[in-house]
Amino acid sequence: MTSDKVEHVKATDVTLLTTPDLHMYRGGEFPWHVQSKKGEVSSGGDQVELIDSVRVERTDEKQRTTIITTSRMTVFPQKQYAQTEQDVRIDGAGGVTTAKGMKAYLKDSRMDLLSNVRGQYEAR
Repeated sequence: MTSDKVEHVKATDVTLLTTPDLHMYRGGEFPWHVQSKKGEVSSGGDQVELIDSVRVERTDEKQRTTIITTSRMTVFPQKQYAQTEQDVRIDGAGGVTTAKGMKAYLKDSRMDLLSNVRGQYEAR
């Protein structure tokens, strides 16, 4: 993970990030690329809270791109897992899906959408 600015808050043992940029590899050559305007890393470093303009992108071996956008997301890098309770939009696979809340199992490329799920897809 890289960031334009890193500030450690000693009182809470939290690290504040400006424009964090994270690549999560799932054992292959096609990583998930995670970005946001701000972020906070927990004291143990096992949890990253991404805040404002969160974007998660991946292109697979067939050159298909999946883009997930939301306003806030919690990422657990070691578990290759992410979650949000906010509105989420997924662009990919010939369509757009929106929902309220998501659990993303990045290692398995599986996403559970929690409520208000809507999809719009192109006919082939």
